[in-house]
Amino acid sequence: MSDHEAPTTETPSTETPTTEARSGDAPDDATPETVGQSRQVAELEDAWRRTAAELDNFRKRCARDVVRAREQERAAVATRWLPVLDNLERALEHASADPSSVAEGLRAVLAQAVGVLADLGYPRREDDGRAFDPAVHEAVSTVSGEGLTPGTVAQVVRPGYGPDDKLLRPAAVVVATRAS
Repeated sequence: MSDHEAPTTETPSTETPTTEARSGDAPDDATPETVGQSRQVAELEDAWRRTAAELDNFRKRCARDVVRAREQERAAVATRWLPVLDNLERALEHASADPSSVAEGLRAVLAQAVGVLADLGYPRREDDGRAFDPAVHEAVSTVSGEGLTPGTVAQVVRPGYGPDDKLLRPAAVVVATRAS
């Protein structure tokens, strides 16, 4: 025994002996048929226990796989955002430069961020002029006026992202109403 191994002690087993171990202890009146049935029951019980253990191991393995997949996906999404952060830092380095060039750089970074969201399956929604739909729009106000079609989005206050069936965030909009 090495220094790292703990000594093992035999503990009495609380398990019932298998029928094979009991078959020698079978009463004299046991028939070969009942001994065979007992053996078959023991084999089926052993198979059931093994299957239950395999199922438990499968559940644990699936849980580990789900955690690992989530971690990998989170890392992949974060990696896609790193260039956006790099460009924001570059824009801040040039903040003392010409304001128009800084604004142009920020527009480029915004376009890059919108592109990352689109690549992830959540494109920016273009809701101006569309019919108001409470499933994809959040009404924050109403407005009436000439040239506005009632029940349509007159102005987008905060853009929404994602297709109708997989909405990440609804658009906050101003809805056109009838002129009074």
